[in-house]
Amino acid sequence: MTVQPEVRALEGYPVVLPCTFSHPQHSQHTSLQLLWRLGHGQGASVLFRCTSRTGAPGCEPGPQQDQRYRLEGNPREHDLSLRINSAALQDSGRYYCRVEVQGRDHVSFEDKIGTRLRVEAPPKILSLWAEGSEQSGFTALCRVQGSPPPDVQWLGTEGAMLEGAMLEGAHPLTQGSKECFHTVSQLRDVSPGQQYTCSASNPLGKDKAVLYVLLLLLLGGVWAVHGVRCWRK
Repeated sequence: MTVQPEVRALEGYPVVLPCTFSHPQHSQHTSLQLLWRLGHGQGASVLFRCTSRTGAPGCEPGPQQDQRYRLEGNPREHDLSLRINSAALQDSGRYYCRVEVQGRDHVSFEDKIGTRLRVEAPPKILSLWAEGSEQSGFTALCRVQGSPPPDVQWLGTEGAMLEGAMLEGAHPLTQGSKECFHTVSQLRDVSPGQQYTCSASNPLGKDKAVLYVLLLLLLGGVWAVHGVRCWRK
C-alpha cells in the first residue's frame, strides 16, 4: 500500500489524499470493502466507507455517508484516493486507508503510517474586546484564527507598535477541535479613551481590527470598561 506522507490544503478548497495498493491475485470479480479513518486507535473516527461489489460500477457508500467525502480513485484500478470537499481547519490530522479483498482468499491491506493533512488558512480576527477595572487595570484581548499560527501585534493610536502583549492558546493541536487554531493575544494596561489596533499575519495573509476603549459609569456609581470594535481593515 502506498500513501503520501503529508498533504497540504487551503481552507475552503477540495483536497485529495492519495492511496493505492497492489495485489497480484486481485481480479475484476473480487468484492472490495474500503475504509478511511481519521486518527489511530480508540480515538479514531471512520469518515468514509464503501463497497465495490462484483459486477457493479463504482464503490457504493453507506446510507449515512457525509457528502463532503467521496472516493476520487477507482478501487478496481487499485486506487483508493479520498477527496474532501471544502476542507476546514479542523480536518487537519492523520488519515489512514484500508481495503479488504473478499474472494477465495480473504486478505486486507492497511496503511500503518498514515497521511498527515495540514489545512492552512489566512488569519481571521474572530473577536476583539476589553475587560478589567480601575483597580486591576484594563486589558485588550484579540482572538485570532489561522494556520500557520498568526503573528499578532498591537498598534497604538499613531500606528506605533506596542510592546508587552501576551499570547494564550497559540499552538494546541487537539484533533477535530475548532479551538485548536485560535490564538488569544492580551495587551495589558490599556487606557480608556484610546484606540488600539490588533494586527494578525501569517504567510497566507493578514487581518486587522480597531478597538476603542470606553469607560462607562453604571448605576450605583460603578465604572466599567467597554470596548467598541469599529472595523476590520
